[in-house]
Order: sequence, then structure tokens, then C-alpha cells
Amino acid sequence: MKIWAVSLAVMLAATPAVGAHSNDVIGPWQTNGESSSLDIFKCGEKLCGKIVWLKHPNYLSSKDGPVGTPKVDRKNPDPALRTRPIIGLQVMEGLTATGDNWWEHGACYDPESGNSYQCKMHLEKPDRLEVRGFIGFSLLGRTYVLTRKEDTPSAQTNTSHP
Repeated sequence: MKIWAVSLAVMLAATPAVGAHSNDVIGPWQTNGESSSLDIFKCGEKLCGKIVWLKHPNYLSSKDGPVGTPKVDRKNPDPALRTRPIIGLQVMEGLTATGDNWWEHGACYDPESGNSYQCKMHLEKPDRLEVRGFIGFSLLGRTYVLTRKEDTPSAQTNTSHP
């Protein structure tokens, strides 16, 4: 009986990772509205993501920043990080495979607000990835839809991963 119970416990512990294939989501993804592209990549055994392209990489209005200069992480709560370029900025980290096409227990950062959130993502279809950012409970959050992007303009792409 003990052997059966231990075997069952081991199988249940291993089950969540079955069917979640990191390679299915690795690569470039376009945000809703085509305002930016993210590159999702492996960081150890987990997944991370960074901004690799912006529709408007430079400030267009002086109320946002110096017109014509590249956008930076100016709303970051840490003043020391406010000069980081948005292009190349890691905005997702620590996503762990937890089930069939699900990754959870990650953190996401929104450079437009300077806020960080818990996040999870689900590969709904081969070309549709849903990323949910939330505080505390998943019900209290927002879902962003990303679509697979086969080509990212190379002028803005930074392919190095931290």
C-alpha cells in the first residue's frame, strides 16, 4: 500500500509538466494592436520574455519624453532603472510549465505604468498566446493576447538574452 501511495504521489507531482512544451511558445510574438513585439525565450528551466520591437521606438510627444529620442523605462519605481531602453527590456520572467500549454508562477513588468504583476500564460492555439497579469488572485487581473510573429524587424531586434 505504501509503495502504491508513493508511486501515485510521484506521478501526480510529475503530471503538471506533461504537455507543456516550452518550444511551442519560444520566439517572437506580436502584442494586440501591433504596437510591440516580444521574444519569449528559455531562461534556465523557465521562460522569460523581452521587448524586441516597438511600432514607435522614439518619443513622439514632449509630454512623454524628448521627441525623437529612444523610449526608456522612465516610469520604473526605481530611479536607477529609469534610463534603461525599452527595446531589449525583459518584461517577463520565471514562467514555469504547470500543465498542458500552461505556464505559471511568473512575473511580468509593464513599462507603460512601471508596475509589476504576477503572471501566467496559456497557449490557446499555435498562433495565440494569452498572458494574464494579476495581483494576488488571477480573477483580479487583465489578459493580453499575443499572436505569433514570424519576422521581427532586425533594426530593433536585440537577440542576446540575459
